Amino acid sequence: MGDKTLKIEHVGIAVKSLEESGRFYEDLGLLCSGEEEVSEQKVKAAFFPIGETRIELLESTDPKGPIAKFLDKKGPGLHHICVEVADLEATLRTLEAQGYELIDTKPRMGAGGRKVAFVHPKSSGGVLLELTE
Repeated sequence: MGDKTLKIEHVGIAVKSLEESGRFYEDLGLLCSGEEEVSEQKVKAAFFPIGETRIELLESTDPKGPIAKFLDKKGPGLHHICVEVADLEATLRTLEAQGYELIDTKPRMGAGGRKVAFVHPKSSGGVLLELTE
């Protein structure tokens, strides 16, 4: 797990409207590299590359979806940080064996067809942590 190739893949921000929030990032000088709907997670995402990472804006597509619930509880803002790992399944096994609370013990499909899994905020300093490979 001390792999030096780990990097922040993206920072997820929950927003009420991709169009309205995206305008700010475009005015800042970033270009949207695309939008995608992830029906399994009831979300639409817009991606803004910045350096070696991306800002991922997340808009709910369902009033009962996880982003809608987040917005109702906390309002717009930081939703999660995504860390890219070399071997997602091995990382999940290691974290679980060390007693960390996982939301996903097995990878699922996320945006861009990438395998993802989430670590519960109780185990990662209060921030939802997404892992991908």
